[in-house]
Amino acid sequence: MKKILIVEDIELNLDLLTQLLEDEYELVAAEDGAQGVALAEQEQPDLILMDISLPVLDGYEATRQIKANPALTHIPVIALTAHAMSGDLERALAAGCDDYLTKPLNDSLLFEKLDHFLTE
Repeated sequence: MKKILIVEDIELNLDLLTQLLEDEYELVAAEDGAQGVALAEQEQPDLILMDISLPVLDGYEATRQIKANPALTHIPVIALTAHAMSGDLERALAAGCDDYLTKPLNDSLLFEKLDHFLTE
């Protein structure tokens, strides 16, 4: 079973993602960016769903730290954000994210992206 690290500080969003994914994936969760970086190192997930607006370290900085670590750089990171403004996609990609999804999440698009990254 593939392992996904969800970095999300809003319990409702975490619950929704957990309900969507728990039957198909092993899930690990972090509540802030610093915890996300630590759990990425500890758990070595197959993919990371990274909220952008996080306490301690935002998702951009957490992703930069993950991608700067040679042991973690191969792990795909999908940014999750309610910010769908012009330039947000480019900013997420520049930070090292491999893809980008806006909230509220489109379930079928989420699964499409997970299939893409987890079956390569």
